[in-house]
Amino acid sequence: MTLAAMLAFGPLAFAKRKANNGSDGLSADKTGQLSTSAGLRLHLIADEGDVHISTHESATVDYRVHVEVRSNGSSAREILDAFSLVARNTPDGVLLFARTPHHGWEQHLSVTFEVAVPRNYNLDISTQGGNVLVGDIQGRVSIGTNGGNISTGEIGGPARLVTDGGHISVKNAGNDLVATTGGGNITVGPVTGTAVLRTGGGHIRVASIGGAGKLETGGGNISLEHSGSGLIVSTGGGQIDVGEASGLIRARTGGGGIRIVRASGPTELETGAGNVYLMQVENSVRASTGSGGITAWFGPGAKLTTPCRLAAGEGDIVVYLPKLLPVTVDAQVELGGDHRVIVDPAFPLKVTYGEPDEGSHAVRAVGELNGGGATLVLRTVSGNIRLVLNDSNQEKHQMDLLKQQMDKLRRQLEMDLSNMKIPIPPPPPQN
Repeated sequence: MTLAAMLAFGPLAFAKRKANNGSDGLSADKTGQLSTSAGLRLHLIADEGDVHISTHESATVDYRVHVEVRSNGSSAREILDAFSLVARNTPDGVLLFARTPHHGWEQHLSVTFEVAVPRNYNLDISTQGGNVLVGDIQGRVSIGTNGGNISTGEIGGPARLVTDGGHISVKNAGNDLVATTGGGNITVGPVTGTAVLRTGGGHIRVASIGGAGKLETGGGNISLEHSGSGLIVSTGGGQIDVGEASGLIRARTGGGGIRIVRASGPTELETGAGNVYLMQVENSVRASTGSGGITAWFGPGAKLTTPCRLAAGEGDIVVYLPKLLPVTVDAQVELGGDHRVIVDPAFPLKVTYGEPDEGSHAVRAVGELNGGGATLVLRTVSGNIRLVLNDSNQEKHQMDLLKQQMDKLRRQLEMDLSNMKIPIPPPPPQN
C-alpha cells in the first residue's frame, strides 16, 4: 500500500475539459487500490455523489473517484482543490472519506465513486445526495442517501436501505431487509427473511417474503405475490393486492380496495371506501368497508375456530359457503327497504323482517349449518347480503379466478423486476 493511499489526498490532479453543458470546466480522477480480505467492510462517507459498487474475485478494494466542477469561473480550481479524499485500511476493512469543506460549493460539484470490492464483502455507504447502485454481493449492506435512488442486485446478508425521497429496488434479498424512502416507490424481488418496507407515498411491489412482513405507504398501492408468515399491510388510500398468505394478515387502506387471493391464516381487513375481495378463505376473517362491497369465498378446507365478521356501510356482502362447513350464521341488513338477505335453498336459515311501524326496517337471517360452529356475522347498513352454495361448479369458477389473479400478479411483478436493470460499471482500473 502506498503512502498516498494511507493519508488524506491534497489537491487532486486536474485537467481542463468541456463540461456537460458545453462550457469549459475542470475535472479530476483519482484511482487507487487497497489490499483487503473477504468478509470485511467498505465504509464510504461522502458529502455528495453517486456511488457505483461492483464486485470481483480479487482480495482488493479498487476505486476511482471522478470529480467535475460545473463552472468555468475563477473559483473552479479552488473548488476542485478543496475536495478532499481519504482512502485507507481500517481494522475492519477499508475507509473512503470524501469532503467538500466550504458550504455551498457542493452545488458546483459532480462526484462519482466507482468501487470494486470482493464479492463476499460488507457495505456501509452514506452520501448526502446521490444515487447508489450495487451489483450482486454476499455480505451485509447498509446504504443511506439524502435524496437519491437506491438499486441493488442480489444481496446475501441483512440489508438496510434508506433514502429521503428516491426509489428503492432490490433484485433479491437473501436475508432480512429494511427499506425506507420518504416518497419513492419500492420494488423488491424474493426476500428470504423478514421485510420492513416503508414509503411516504409511493407504491410497494414485492415478489415474496419468507418471514414476517410489514409494508407501509402513505398513499400508494401495495402488491405482494406470496407471504410465508405474519403480514401487516397499510396504505393511506391505495389498492392492496396479496396473492398467497400463510400466516396472520392485517391489511388496512384509507380508501382503496383490498384483494386477497388465498388466505390460510386469520385475516383482518379494513378499508374506508373500497371493495374487499377474498378468493379462498381457509381460516377466520374479519373485514370491514365504509362504502364498498365484500365478497368472500370459503374453500372446502376452511376451518373456522373463532368468530368471523364482515361489515359494510353501504355495499353488498356476498359469501360463498361449502355445503359441509359447520358454522352459525347471523346476517342482517339494517335498512331493509329495497335491500334483502338472499339465502341459497341449501342453507336452512330463518329469515325475519322488522316491523316498520315499530321503527325497525332490519332484515335478518340466522341459523346453524351442519350442527353449528363459529359464528359468521354479516352486517350491512344499506346493501344486500347473499349466501351462496360453493358447489363444484362454483369451486371450479373460483379456482379459475384464483389462477387468473395469481398469473396477473406474477406477470406484473415479473415486469417490474425485469425493468430493474442495475447499470453497474466495470471495476475501476488498478494503478
